[in-house]
Amino acid sequence: MKNRIPILNVEVDNICKQDFLAEFKEGVLITPNVDHLMKLQKDKEFYDIYKKADYVTVDSKIVFLALKFLGTPVKEVITGSDFFPSFYNYHKDNKDIKIFLLGAMEGVADKAMAYINKKIGRGIVVGAHSPSFGFEKNEEECKKILDIINATDANVLVVGVGAPKQEKWIYKYKDRLHHIKIHLAIGATIDFEAGNIRRAPKVLQMVAMEWLYRLWKEPKRMWRRYIIEDMPFFNLIFKQKRGKYRNPFG
Repeated sequence: MKNRIPILNVEVDNICKQDFLAEFKEGVLITPNVDHLMKLQKDKEFYDIYKKADYVTVDSKIVFLALKFLGTPVKEVITGSDFFPSFYNYHKDNKDIKIFLLGAMEGVADKAMAYINKKIGRGIVVGAHSPSFGFEKNEEECKKILDIINATDANVLVVGVGAPKQEKWIYKYKDRLHHIKIHLAIGATIDFEAGNIRRAPKVLQMVAMEWLYRLWKEPKRMWRRYIIEDMPFFNLIFKQKRGKYRNPFG
């Protein structure tokens, strides 16, 4: 029986990373941060996906602190960017784990594949593909991507194309992926693995300021998300604390 804790209109798993690594044999992992939780107030399709997801782990120190403020803390933050390297290192000698990377700009997924395989010392990543911008709206391109993945023997699919695009793509097509048992929807992780984007220093991650680092590094792309779209999150958490929050989807 899963131990799940509510925050706004979804629930997150209360689990530590080591237990999760041992338990995770199949299913879909999604990792909510503040931006996800705000999108979930408006996007019914995204909300429905969250209700179906097999695993939902806290991706944000801010969300972690919000749960603590609500009096319902989780054991650990398990970000996609931290979990994925832990996952492939955990399965370093498990020849049954074979990974496909889907996401990032052209050439970046291939670069991440080469880096991970060199680091692990074997070909744990068996394929990689960087789709075109807007690929999710092109059924023909999506069919080609399915063919590319199905032509490999990968049974783990990492999708890093941003939320909610990556989660919606997984749930639209996962039944047409013949060998995939584990789906990881984990944002910019492929870029991080390739060294294309650098993560915030650990000290900023620990004090819930990774968002500020990303805003500094990518102001044109991130300012609207962090300054406008995500700020109402704190008001919603105060409403939940007072018992006045209402799920917009009933």
